[in-house]
Amino acid sequence: MTIPTITLAAIIALLYGALYHLLRDGGFWRLILYFILSLIGFAIGLLIGRWQGWIILPLGSLDLGASSVGSLILLVVGDWLSRIDTKPQSTV
Repeated sequence: MTIPTITLAAIIALLYGALYHLLRDGGFWRLILYFILSLIGFAIGLLIGRWQGWIILPLGSLDLGASSVGSLILLVVGDWLSRIDTKPQSTV
């Protein structure tokens, strides 16, 4: 992959994170979390798509389909895991 392709992939992944933040709401740290999750998910989706030979929505050398699915899956799972509320155990 070339530098422009990596830059485009990062911009698209960050856009997914920002849009997810608008939908789910949250503070500054949630935005940072969504950015990180989206970037990691985008990369994982791209790698799995290339490994399996899936070409869903090509844009040059970038496969937007598999990458987008990976990003969205990791955003949903990461958001769900980050919202788990732990309650202290009763000492009674």
